[in-house]
Amino acid sequence: MNNTTPTQPTGTRDSVRRSVLPGGLRVVTEHIPGVRSASIGLWVGVGSRDEKPSVAGAAHFLEHLLFKATPTRTASSIAQDMDAIGGELNAFTSKEHTCFYAHVLDEHADMAIDMVADVVLRGRCTSDDVDTERDVVLEEIAMRDDDHEDLLADAFMTATFGDHPIGRPVIGSAESIAAMSRRQIQSFHTRRYTPDKMVLAVAGNVAHRDVLAQVRESFGAHLQQGVSATPPRRSGQRPPTRAGLEVIHRDSEQTHLMLGVPTAGLADDDRWALSVLNAAIGGGLSSRLFQQIREERGLAYSVYSGVDSFSDVGTFSVYAGCNPDRLADVTSVAVEILRDVATNGITDAECARAKGALRGSLLLGLEDTQSRMHRIGSAELDFGRRRPVARSLRQIESVRTRQVSALASRLLGAAPAVAVVGPYRRTRDLPASVRALTR
Repeated sequence: MNNTTPTQPTGTRDSVRRSVLPGGLRVVTEHIPGVRSASIGLWVGVGSRDEKPSVAGAAHFLEHLLFKATPTRTASSIAQDMDAIGGELNAFTSKEHTCFYAHVLDEHADMAIDMVADVVLRGRCTSDDVDTERDVVLEEIAMRDDDHEDLLADAFMTATFGDHPIGRPVIGSAESIAAMSRRQIQSFHTRRYTPDKMVLAVAGNVAHRDVLAQVRESFGAHLQQGVSATPPRRSGQRPPTRAGLEVIHRDSEQTHLMLGVPTAGLADDDRWALSVLNAAIGGGLSSRLFQQIREERGLAYSVYSGVDSFSDVGTFSVYAGCNPDRLADVTSVAVEILRDVATNGITDAECARAKGALRGSLLLGLEDTQSRMHRIGSAELDFGRRRPVARSLRQIESVRTRQVSALASRLLGAAPAVAVVGPYRRTRDLPASVRALTR
């Protein structure tokens, strides 16, 4: 099976092409003439959401392990070969994806494809490597615990989704990592890391036919006939949500606050309106949060809002870092802003500025091959199709003020989930204005 679909975005000829190979492996390329680089990403539709509590953190643990050795490569030779060509090789794990990627000169694209495929398909999980990398992951968890913003983000997800896999940290816990066996990790790898769940995305000065030839060579017997690509992840039942309160004690000079509400997932029709709402409330220097909390009152240095979107659910959240003595005031102002937007909506001027910011961010984010690889790879996993830039720009432009205001009315009137990291040992130590949010 070799189903190749050329796509012709505005001003480009056959720049993005897609093929489905035997075994269900999807190959998506974007030809970018005039650059000397190529970015390769092997995306796997597996993340922390796919873990049972007993193996929480397995996807991230495995991400580390697969770089240690393959039947033909050692960790040292992998590092030396990539350094010798001035390239970058790395990976990241999220709730629903894992991506192993390389950034190299275009002349080394074949080698990078082969190396990434070898690591993902044939990475070995030896007992010695599991024990060594276990200590590394435990150190990473300790580093996360020292990074209060990262710790806060994990606590907020727990406050919103409880013990559902979406609510658990991608990195797992010290307890789950310490208890995880080599057999459990190896089983997770062999059962889930199959070509039907994979997308090989390449962006840069490359030809689609050359990428296909190298992929066939590198994947070899893994490309088996009769297997179809796994469709985009869709849950039959939306994960349960709650308006929880999570407090993590740290003897710090600053308190970190995050509060927010659940939203719909990636496939929701209001996705673009939510992006505009986020930009207007806390996405930039002209946003309401920044202007009223930092510029007018000087209550916090860092304050913003954000959106996290998964296949069937997401969150809209507000973050602020402030002196503990100002937590009550920061919370009150942030809640007042959200309630005002819920009741009165945003203005036409705010909508126009937000749309302009989103357009600029989208286009500026496509200035390098890594960003383009990320866009085409994640779109294939999330939607099963390409998202043309021109179409995204039209969808942003089509958002109207009344649509954003209606969405704000539905979302922001709900009781928020709240997470706090700071010098508070118990919930009752928090200001009354914070405690009252989740009642």
